Amino acid sequence: MPPQAPAARLRAWFAAHPLAFDAVLAFGVLVCMVAASFTDPHGSPTGPTFGERAPTGRGVLVMGAGAAALVLRRRRPFAVLAFTVASSLVELAADTRPAPVTMSAVMALYTVASRTDRPTTWRFGLATMTVLTAAAMAFGPTPWYAQENLGVFAWTGMAAAAGDAVRSRRAFVDAIRERAERAERTREEEARRRVAEERLRIARDLHDVVAHHIALVNVQAGVAAHVMDRRPDQAKEALAHVREASRSALDELRATVGLLRQSGDPAAPTEPAPGLADLDGLLDGFRKAGLPVTLARAGGEVPLPATVDLAAYRIVQEALTNVRKHAGPDARAEVSVVRVGRTVEITVLDDGAPPAAGPAGDGGGHGLLGMRERVTALGGTLTAAPRYGGGFRVQAILPVTSRTGEDT
Repeated sequence: MPPQAPAARLRAWFAAHPLAFDAVLAFGVLVCMVAASFTDPHGSPTGPTFGERAPTGRGVLVMGAGAAALVLRRRRPFAVLAFTVASSLVELAADTRPAPVTMSAVMALYTVASRTDRPTTWRFGLATMTVLTAAAMAFGPTPWYAQENLGVFAWTGMAAAAGDAVRSRRAFVDAIRERAERAERTREEEARRRVAEERLRIARDLHDVVAHHIALVNVQAGVAAHVMDRRPDQAKEALAHVREASRSALDELRATVGLLRQSGDPAAPTEPAPGLADLDGLLDGFRKAGLPVTLARAGGEVPLPATVDLAAYRIVQEALTNVRKHAGPDARAEVSVVRVGRTVEITVLDDGAPPAAGPAGDGGGHGLLGMRERVTALGGTLTAAPRYGGGFRVQAILPVTSRTGEDT
């Protein structure tokens, strides 16, 4: 066991039992006072002597009372200071050989200074120094200018200064600990926020992929079931579309779930995220599912930032999926992508069912909610509302800026 272990255990025990520590401290102060009472600083021409004088019985009682009061120094610091100062005054005024009871007053003043604020320390420190020094000069056995009287002034001043320094250091350490704990809480909150944002983003991607491809699979499977007996060739074509849509769904799900892999997991797919460059393929899939879609582009030659490009693709995908699910079998859709200054506008129109049966009537509303969250995260705006005379209109305006705020 390392040699520091017993001392550490002793400190921990005293920290858990402060009254026991104060009792040991009081006993040590009593031993110092008794030893000092046997010392005469002017006992011989060559210097102080020890053992040539002894304390009086009253002096021993006063020293014992002053030391015993220190046991309560943490609980009642001001009362203990007042008692020890009063004991010192009584001993100085009543005995020609006063016992050094002032030691207990010095320890009590240190306690007050270490457990209160600085203004209180100044007030009580100056009062204690003034009273004890004046009493020693007025009633002590030595002349008023003797070094023992100045020693009383010095010891009380050092006690107040030491207590104030301990209090300041304790407050400084507590402030550092509090800042460290606050920083740790801030890091944890930031980590939780990032995890929540990433979870929400992945949930949006999963919703877009599943809603789009499963809707196509559902439509094509229905077509195949409807024409299986009368037109098997058309049924085979519909089943081929089902297989193609399901394969695309699996690929996109694999790419999305791959983001959740840990560093030691097998390598995730490295296919790039879809964007507006893949829009023609997306629209072809809807056309094969029986939804006539037209596309108009303007000013789209300059590539968009990856996040904006992915968001634009997902918005078109989700809006057309809603049209296919809710607008009815005879609905037509129009998609336009227009670059206007520092923004790109994505608009999806349909002429399908009345508004009550349109996308806004979707039970959960997760598609529109996901689109709105994507657009808001990029600092854009989304408008989704029924059109006058029937159909639905979805328009997203996305800012086209890089991370540094410059145009791409």
